[in-house]
Amino acid sequence: MRATVRAILVTAIGAAGAVALSPATRSDEVPTSRHAGYYYPSPSSTETYVARTRILADSDRQRRIGFVTLLTNQMLQNPYPPQFAMFAKGEHAEKLIIVGLHDQGFSSIYRARALLAMLTAAARVSPLFRETSLADVLTFLDLVKLLGFELVTVSDGREFAHQIVIE
Repeated sequence: MRATVRAILVTAIGAAGAVALSPATRSDEVPTSRHAGYYYPSPSSTETYVARTRILADSDRQRRIGFVTLLTNQMLQNPYPPQFAMFAKGEHAEKLIIVGLHDQGFSSIYRARALLAMLTAAARVSPLFRETSLADVLTFLDLVKLLGFELVTVSDGREFAHQIVIE
C-alpha cells in the first residue's frame, strides 16, 4: 500500500516547485455540504486545518480528479479489496471524500486521524516532500492543500463522519 500511495503521489503531483510554509492551527467550524446524507452521514465533528503550503499554480479540477482516479485504480489492482473509497466532489472537485468500505473501518475520530496519519507517512516519502527538506513537517492535509482541495471528509459510511476545512 505504501509503495502504491507513493507512486500515485509522484504521478499526480508532478513537478511542484517550491513549497511555502505557513503556521498550522486547528479550530472548530461547521461547513455545509449537500453531500452529507448522500455519501456519508452528517458530520459528528469538524475542524479547520491551516495548511503550511499554498495551492500549486497548476492545481485544478483535472489534477484533483486525476489524483483520486490514480489512487483508486491502484487500490483496485491490489490482491485484496480496497479498505476505503476516495473521491472528489464539488463544482471544482474541491471536496475530498474518504469513506470506509468495511464495518470495522473509520468509526471514530481516532480511526479517521489514523488513516490521515497513514496517508501522511506515504506522502512524506514522496519525492515532492523529500526534495523540499520538509518531509518531517508536512502532512497529507498539506498535500491536499497543494492540490487545491478545500474540504476533506472521512467517514465510516454508516454513522460517523468528520470534516476538515483546509485553509
